[in-house]
Amino acid sequence: MQKSTAAAYYRTSSASNVGADKDSLKRQQEAVTAYAKSHGILIVQEYYDAAVSGADPINERPGFSDMLSYLHGNGARIILVESASRFARDLAVQITGHELLKRKGIELVPVDAPDHFTNETPTAIMVRQILGAVSQFEKASLVEKLRKARERKRIETGRCEGRKPVPDVVVKEAKRLYRKNPRTGKRRSLRTIAKELAELGHLSVSGKPYGAESVKQMVVG
Repeated sequence: MQKSTAAAYYRTSSASNVGADKDSLKRQQEAVTAYAKSHGILIVQEYYDAAVSGADPINERPGFSDMLSYLHGNGARIILVESASRFARDLAVQITGHELLKRKGIELVPVDAPDHFTNETPTAIMVRQILGAVSQFEKASLVEKLRKARERKRIETGRCEGRKPVPDVVVKEAKRLYRKNPRTGKRRSLRTIAKELAELGHLSVSGKPYGAESVKQMVVG
C-alpha cells in the first residue's frame, strides 16, 4: 500500500535557540519523525523557519511560504508540526492560518495532538481557543518579563545590552561591495552583497548569511 506523503514544518522563535548546539529543532524533528513512522507517513520535504515569531502570519514566513509553493505542485497534502504552538502561538494567526490551509485542501497535524484542528465538537473548538489563548498569553508574559529584566538592568548599570552590532570589518566590506561599478554605473543588489559576504565568511550571530534588510542598514544606515 502506498504511503501518505507529508511535509514537516519546524519553527524556532528566538535566534538564541538556533544552532547545532541547540535542541529545539532536533526535538521537533524527532517528534515529527516518530509520528510519521508510526502512522506510515512518508516525509518528502522539511522546512524550517529559524528565529521567526509564532505571531507572524504564515504567509510572511519564508520557510512556510516555500513549503506552500512546494505543496501546490506536489501530491503531499499533509503538514506535520510538533504542536499547534509550533505552527502559531497567536490565536488569531492559528485560526486564520488553519482556515487558509483547509481551503487549500491541506491537512495540518500537530503530532502531540493529531485531532487538535479536526475535531469540530463545541468542546473541542473551545479547547482549541483556550489553548491558543494560553499560548498567546505565555508568549506575551515572556515578552513582558524580558522587558522588565532589561529595564532593571538599565537602572542598575545605566545600559542594557541589545542586539550585538555588526562588526566594523563586515560593514566596511559591505560598503565596498555596494559601490557603483565604474564601468556600468550600477550597484550590486543587496541580496548579492549578502551572498558575497557569506562567501567571504562574514555571517550573522546566528551563523547564517545576513539578510537583504541587514545589508541595507550596513550600507545606508
